[in-house]
Amino acid sequence: MTPPAFDLRPYLEELERFADGQMTTAEQTAFEVRLEQDAALYQAYQAYEQLTADLRWVAGHETLHQRLLALDRRLDQRQEALTRIRRRQRKTQQQWGVVAIVVAAALLALWLIMRPTAPTLEAAWARYYVPEVGLPDDVVNESRRPLLAEAMRQYRDGHYVQALHNLRRVPSSNLGQDTSLYYSGIMLLSQEEPEQIRAAQPFLRRVAMQSASPLAGRARYHLGMAYWRNQQITAARNTLRAVANDPRNPYQDEARQLLRANVLPQE
Repeated sequence: MTPPAFDLRPYLEELERFADGQMTTAEQTAFEVRLEQDAALYQAYQAYEQLTADLRWVAGHETLHQRLLALDRRLDQRQEALTRIRRRQRKTQQQWGVVAIVVAAALLALWLIMRPTAPTLEAAWARYYVPEVGLPDDVVNESRRPLLAEAMRQYRDGHYVQALHNLRRVPSSNLGQDTSLYYSGIMLLSQEEPEQIRAAQPFLRRVAMQSASPLAGRARYHLGMAYWRNQQITAARNTLRAVANDPRNPYQDEARQLLRANVLPQE
């Protein structure tokens, strides 16, 4: 997304207060009158509205795209499952008889009882995933960016939907596009629902591809973990290997520990 050429900085604080409903009735009325009379202010307002609309469009477009991909995958998986069932039925009909079936079933049951129990995905995720702690208070600067401060508080308290809603109301020009994209992805990933995890991936991927961004390495780790959580094992393994091989990545040790533990399913 290309940021607007118009310089919003002289008007940003006033536009944020108007958009967030922080003005008194008299201030809001006066501001609306100025919008009709001040061409520069009106242009700034239009640029601000376009910027926030673009961010909402990106989130909605990516979510729809991922839902369609998920539907295609589910249809493919259903067809594959039906094919496997038919093959098993044909194979069963060719068995030697009731005695052989009973013996095979008994051996299978014994193996299931005695085999080591693999940790569940949820247990492995809780053990190995290192959540993002959020922006520190001195970076947030609550007196200047109260909406961002509220979003960070809600994120730390586990109110991820509300946190994401408030974050999207903070202009990227006031926060930085990479930071806005990164924390949008983090807040979607933290909800741990399959659709939200898939929706988080495009945000984290865009930041990970911005080599000049200080958040690129952090985004790559969380992207790899999002792949794992969504059972995209090849993508997860490749992404986490890149993190483990990068000495500048703050999550290098965590990625190495996860790969050594062999908790990623074999393909």
